[in-house]
Amino acid sequence: MLRKRTLALVLALMFLAACGQGEGKNAPVASVRPKPAPADARPASSAAPQFGGRLVQATIGEPSNLIPPLASDSASHEIADLIYVGLLKYDKDINLVPLAAESFEILEDGRLLKFTLKKGIRWTDGVPLTARDVEFTYKLMIDPKTPTAYAEDFLAVKEFKLTGEYSFEVRYDKPFARALVTWAHAILPRHLLEGQDLLKTPLSRQPVGAGPYMLKEWTSGDRLVLVANPDYFEGRAYIDEVVMRVIPDQSTQFMELKSGNLDEINLSPQQYLYQTEGQDWAANFRKFQYVASAYTYMGFNLRSRLFSDVRVRRAINHALDKDEIVRGVLSGLGQAANGPYKPGTWAYDKDIPANEYDPAKAKRLLAEAGWTRRTPNGPLKDKDGRSFAFTILTNQGNSPRIKTAIIVQSRLAALGIAVEIRTVEWAAFIKEFVDKGRFDAIIIGWNIVQDPDLYDVWHSSKAVPGGLNFVGYKNPELDELLERGRRLLDQKKRKPIYDRIQAILHEDQPYCFLYVPLALPMVQARVQGIEPAPAGIAYNFIRWWIQGAKEGPELTQ
Repeated sequence: MLRKRTLALVLALMFLAACGQGEGKNAPVASVRPKPAPADARPASSAAPQFGGRLVQATIGEPSNLIPPLASDSASHEIADLIYVGLLKYDKDINLVPLAAESFEILEDGRLLKFTLKKGIRWTDGVPLTARDVEFTYKLMIDPKTPTAYAEDFLAVKEFKLTGEYSFEVRYDKPFARALVTWAHAILPRHLLEGQDLLKTPLSRQPVGAGPYMLKEWTSGDRLVLVANPDYFEGRAYIDEVVMRVIPDQSTQFMELKSGNLDEINLSPQQYLYQTEGQDWAANFRKFQYVASAYTYMGFNLRSRLFSDVRVRRAINHALDKDEIVRGVLSGLGQAANGPYKPGTWAYDKDIPANEYDPAKAKRLLAEAGWTRRTPNGPLKDKDGRSFAFTILTNQGNSPRIKTAIIVQSRLAALGIAVEIRTVEWAAFIKEFVDKGRFDAIIIGWNIVQDPDLYDVWHSSKAVPGGLNFVGYKNPELDELLERGRRLLDQKKRKPIYDRIQAILHEDQPYCFLYVPLALPMVQARVQGIEPAPAGIAYNFIRWWIQGAKEGPELTQ
């Protein structure tokens, strides 16, 4: 599940989502207000909040690294978001507001930003957090030796200048749309990381932050335990302990919830619709639904001879009935995707069709690309007699993605294309296959960020090992549009640029965009303080509290 406690990173960064229906669970909802399911919602308690208790959650994937710039997976960021802070964060209405910053100014038409930090913020080892930590983070991000996929926002800065122990300013040579969002990134501790080899530092597993929680324990393959930071500058979190159990199967997570061993999970559509109805469920749980800020897609390895021809990729798009996938995989709790933007947001182009199911057209395109069947029911082959066969890779335990792959397999089999399905544990899936480009096709998801700039995912310069453009897509026109769009502040001027970007991605089909799900979180009723808002349900996580705080799931080995 994605939790995104501060909502800073989820809106600032693109990262790979480990879960299915949980994708974007607490990501921003720009146009649809999250709402409790009418039959099952319970009113929040009117009792006074109390400190204490333990909240036990589950994650399909184990974190890869708890130094945020080095991780591009949701499992890492959902933990890091509790440990670190940025200068800014998004509030419940998705407005940027100060976090570690006391104040900020936007001057010279956006070319100059001035920040003043709050005094009294301390790293959990007691050292004060100052502007030098921000400067260190900035320099680390622009250092070519830093293995991060998120350098571009910082590289846009022309000059960084300290103006005091708790103040600094940054200058841009021209307006930059993501200038403020840049400073919602996690601040890193200079006194601990300076001079360290980031790939070997023990802080990747033993982080020191200034956020609401501190990592107490990390048992590989089992759980991570975080405890409340008593010195947190926004005020101590009500819940004493947050336990993230690694349970790489959504069905097992549901059984653990029923058994009282978990406090919160994201439900599958079937669980939401059919398995959590009735008085007992209504009495003991609250469940919510809203459009997730995430989409699921099938990405093609464009370095492969099978997918280098755009006609093949278009054919696969026409061979898939996305509405069938939404019905069969999501039980209708979602919608077909037509690109990388969230339906209902200003960047979304509703004129681009989401579902173009047309098997006859798929056959024609494949024939034009040199792929034909020698017999009516035989395999699809090229002129050299090689069969069209490939493997879809996805992560273990993600039933919606696996079901999606099965539907894709069936639809393509009707055209004579042989598809195998392979699932891999999340951390290995990212490190050994996605990052290294070792796949034919993958079914995976991205979170949808608030700003439509997708430079880090689609620019040609990011088609490198470890880059987010791991499918290897390169298009000079798209590069130029991405560079122009991020330099404009006026939404009206940006809109046609992002419409064209979406049109190019639709024409070239480097991804087959599949669906945008509904997020379906369910939380134990004893967890109080949840106030659904455009930002989701966990923007105020530090103000969640547990009724009868001494109660709660017991940790088992």
